[in-house]
Amino acid sequence: MNVKKINILAIFIAISVIGAFIKIPSFIGSVALDSFPSLIAGVFLGGIAGGIVAAFGHLVSALIGGLPLGIFHLFIAAEMCLLVFVFAKIYQTGNRIVSYLWFVLGNGIILPLPFFVLMGKGFYVSMVPVLLIGAALNGIVAQLLMPRLESFLKGWREAKQ
Repeated sequence: MNVKKINILAIFIAISVIGAFIKIPSFIGSVALDSFPSLIAGVFLGGIAGGIVAAFGHLVSALIGGLPLGIFHLFIAAEMCLLVFVFAKIYQTGNRIVSYLWFVLGNGIILPLPFFVLMGKGFYVSMVPVLLIGAALNGIVAQLLMPRLESFLKGWREAKQ
């Protein structure tokens, strides 16, 4: 990873931290607009970089929200890393709609499944709507910004060669 890519990765992490302050009202304070930079980074820099941004973004969002789930936030950060990695791989195959559906459904329904076992049905059922809304908003923001950043992506890829 070269210095330019590390700098751009740091910018995406910083944008994710800013998004972490924009909370979606819920009883768990870690749902925020911290994921859209990771989606964009996943497309621009690759799945691993996008996953790193997602993990850092979630941890900062959880920290700002008071770490309501404690140590489980490390597990959630790892889940977010994997989710965005797969999103980027699907997106790069040209299946953009499928990639966004994967992100929204994965974030809202699949990732919280371990908490169904750990914390019960009530917790899971109460979190799913909030997570679906948060994931949809993050996906919409990324989808709106992505075409506007395509020229940057094209110029960055040309400069890389």
